[in-house]
Amino acid sequence: MRHTEAQGLPMINYLSASAMEAMVSSLLPDRDALAAPGTLFERAWADLVERADEADETTTRVLDAALEEFCTIGIQRTTMEGIARRAGVSRITVYRRFANKDVMIERVVRREFRRYFEQFLLEVAGADSVAERVVIAFVSSVRAIRSNRLIGGQLSAEPGSVLPSLIGDGGQTYAAVCQFVAGQLRREQRAGNVSGELNVDLVAEMMVRLTASFLLLPHLTLDLDGEQELREVAERFLVPMLQIN
Repeated sequence: MRHTEAQGLPMINYLSASAMEAMVSSLLPDRDALAAPGTLFERAWADLVERADEADETTTRVLDAALEEFCTIGIQRTTMEGIARRAGVSRITVYRRFANKDVMIERVVRREFRRYFEQFLLEVAGADSVAERVVIAFVSSVRAIRSNRLIGGQLSAEPGSVLPSLIGDGGQTYAAVCQFVAGQLRREQRAGNVSGELNVDLVAEMMVRLTASFLLLPHLTLDLDGEQELREVAERFLVPMLQIN
């Protein structure tokens, strides 16, 4: 299932609340698997679990305007005044909802991650094996983040603006991502889909490191926009880590 780049990652509002809750519950890690409370990653997941929407139409319009400003002129050049003009509201209205630009950046990035998570859930829900879930997770992550107008674009153009929101917290967000993946692997372990001897923490970290390298480092031989090549990487290097029973 493809996302629409012009609109960011698609929402799944057509799912009922009960269906969404069941899907999220089946895929979320155990609560104690997220040991970095308050990170952007965890807050984005919390937004999804709680089906959090923006407080009001004005807040949504301001966030939409901020996204457009960030994507059009760059995060560093964007001002709160410019966001207010694009949103058609006063500067005071913007500051009442977002104390400063750093808060605005965090909220916009968090919303983009939440949209990615929604798409991720839809894609993984269609997999019928642990191997396929790992392949889909890898392909979905690399493809979605690279093609996202804000996150992918700013990672390339202005990494200093986005990266502090993602990794500038003493490694807590990185640890949360690793522990999230480890939580998924433990679920597979309990279901008997992977070896009980699997060191899930080590495998999870290796998977996250490999995925992050594709996003942060130049690619030399692989076409990262080619889904089949990404699938082959996952099948050749990630799936064998699972020690599938």
